[in-house]
Amino acid sequence: MQIAPARPSDAPAMAEIYAHHVLHGTATYETVPPTNQEMAGRLARISTAGWPWLVACDDAGAMLGYAYASQFRDRPAYRFACENSIYIRHNCRGQGIGKALLLALMEAARTCGFRQMIAVIGGAEPASVALHAACGFIHAGRLQAIGRKQGRWLDNVYMQAALGEGAATAPGVEPQ
Repeated sequence: MQIAPARPSDAPAMAEIYAHHVLHGTATYETVPPTNQEMAGRLARISTAGWPWLVACDDAGAMLGYAYASQFRDRPAYRFACENSIYIRHNCRGQGIGKALLLALMEAARTCGFRQMIAVIGGAEPASVALHAACGFIHAGRLQAIGRKQGRWLDNVYMQAALGEGAATAPGVEPQ
């Protein structure tokens, strides 16, 4: 497996992976899969902002999953906090792809200047909670019955991980 920055030509494979989660899962609260063009637009917005979007591919070049980070909220005071998104091809889960992608994303986000990473886990998906915990995230909260999809109410679990110095130093201050 190879992890690399996403390219515009990756949009169709990312849209295909995401479509399965939109239509069959509860990790995302979208109900209509985005088109290839919409996915390309999302990638362009993240890339233009200088934030990381990574893809994991097998040795033959087939995409196994992707992950990206974007500023947690749009107000300036949030500029050092990001939210992650990670999606693995449905028939490739449980093979360590998610962990490898998330760890690489955490490093890439740290390099971009983010100090905190937030996971907003739709549907309180147990596999996603376990993945984030395995990568050092801690439980930060739960919103109950915040979404409704597939005929049921869904919770969101919030998890958080410090990146690099986290809150130990102010941004721009080198560690001693």
